[in-house]
Amino acid sequence: MLKESNPSSITHPGRRMFFGYGLLVALAAVMVGCRTQDALENDSSAGDGFDNLLQSVVRIDVRELDFDSGSKRFLSGVGSGVILGEDGLVLTNAHVVSTRAVEISVTLANLERVHAELIGWDHWTDLALLRIDMSEVERRNLTFAHAAFGDSETLRPGQTVYAVGTPHGLTRTVTKGIISNTDRYFETNNGINGYETGYFNTWLQTDAAINPGNSGGPLVTTEGRVIGINSRTYMGAENLGFAIPSSTALRVVAELVRNGEIVRSYVGLVPGSLRDLESFYNLEINTGMLINSVDPGSPASEAGVRPGDVVLAINDEKVDGRFPEQLPPIQNMIASYPVGAVIRLTLKRGTEEIVADVTSERLESRVGDEWAFEKWGLSVREVSRAFARENRLKKEGGVLVIGTQSAYPAAKAGLNRGDIITKINDETIDNLARMQGIYGDFDTNPQSMLFETLRNRSVSFFVLKP
Repeated sequence: MLKESNPSSITHPGRRMFFGYGLLVALAAVMVGCRTQDALENDSSAGDGFDNLLQSVVRIDVRELDFDSGSKRFLSGVGSGVILGEDGLVLTNAHVVSTRAVEISVTLANLERVHAELIGWDHWTDLALLRIDMSEVERRNLTFAHAAFGDSETLRPGQTVYAVGTPHGLTRTVTKGIISNTDRYFETNNGINGYETGYFNTWLQTDAAINPGNSGGPLVTTEGRVIGINSRTYMGAENLGFAIPSSTALRVVAELVRNGEIVRSYVGLVPGSLRDLESFYNLEINTGMLINSVDPGSPASEAGVRPGDVVLAINDEKVDGRFPEQLPPIQNMIASYPVGAVIRLTLKRGTEEIVADVTSERLESRVGDEWAFEKWGLSVREVSRAFARENRLKKEGGVLVIGTQSAYPAAKAGLNRGDIITKINDETIDNLARMQGIYGDFDTNPQSMLFETLRNRSVSFFVLKP
C-alpha cells in the first residue's frame, strides 16, 4: 500500500507504508542482490570508493502527520538517503521526509539506528536535507562513512551506474544499470502530494531497478561517486527510473545548509516549446521561448505580457526554448534572480519586438498550510496566492476543504471537499490562524455556526451544529 497516491503514470518510489512482505518477494530480492554483488566484485573499477559509498547509504524511517481525512493521523514510511559529510548531513527526497515529519530515524550501514532532524526541504527539486543527532552518535561511540560526489554533467548514455537504497524496506540493496538518458523532461507533472516539483531541472533516466523505498538513495558510478538522487519511476513500465542530477542536488544542498530553505523568484510565465511552430511565428530555428499562458494577477500579467508572446531574451541574454528539455534551465534562470528584481523581457509579438520590465515576486507553492479540526471532522488547507491565481479567484484568503469525516458536524452540514470557506459567523477567514482562533472559541463554548463558502465560484451557506 503506497503512502501517497499519484494519478500520473509517474510514481515516487519512496514513502512506502511498510508492513512486511512475503517470503517469495524477500528471497527474490536477496537473489538479485547477490547477483549484483558478484557483478561488482568482477568489475575492476569498483574498489574502495564503492565500498565507502555502500557504508554511507542509510535507511530512513519517518512518522508524520496527515490531515486529509477530517482528523489528524500519523503515517509511517520508509525511504533511503546518503550521508554527505562528517557533520552527519543526510540527503534524501522531499517526498520521503517533509515538513510534517514528527519523528525521523536513520539506520546506518552497521544497522545501528539514530535520530535525525529535518534541516531543509525543497519540494521544487524533490530534495530534503537531514542531520543525524551527532550527540547520540558520540554518546554511543558510533561511526559512519560519507559519500563523494561526481559530476552529472559529464555523464553519457550507456554509462554503467548503480542504484543503492532500501527497496521495500530491504536495506543495503544494489541494482545495476546504465544511463538511458541524461536530459529527461516531463511535460505533465503532478508533483508530490500536490506540491510542485521538477520545474527547474531535467532528470537522469536509468534502467537500474528503482522500487518503493529506493527514493532518496544515490545513483552512483562504478567508482562509487554520487551522480544522482533516485526519485521516481514509471508505474507499469520496466526499468524506467529517474534521478535528480548531482549538479542540481549540490546547489540545493548548499542553499539549504546556509538558509534552511531556497528562495526563488516568480513572474507568472508558463512556458512552452517552439518545436514545429517557428514558421508560424516567423522565427529562426533555436530562437526564443513560447509563452503558453500568463498567471492572472502575476507580475508578468501586470507588465502586459500575453499568452502567445515569444521571449527572445531575458535581461539581454538570448534564450532558446525550441525543445521541452530546454525549458527548465530557462525557468531556473528566472527563479535565480533576487526577489524584487526587475527582469527585462524582450518579446516578439506578431511582427513587433517589444520590451516588458517585470518585477519578480517570491515563488510560492499552490499548497498552503493544512490542519484538521477534529471535533468538526474537517480538514482544511490555507488558500495560497498561487492557488488563488491558478483557480482565477478574485483574491487569496480563505481555507480550502480537503476532507471531511463521515457523521461529524462538517459532513452533516453539507461541506464538501473543494469548498472554500470565506466566512464563519460573518467573520472573514483571511488565513488558517483566524479559523483556528474561532475553533478555539467553539471548543470552550460549542454552538451552531454559519459557514459561508465558495463552491464552483458561487456563494453557499451551511449551518454547522455541535
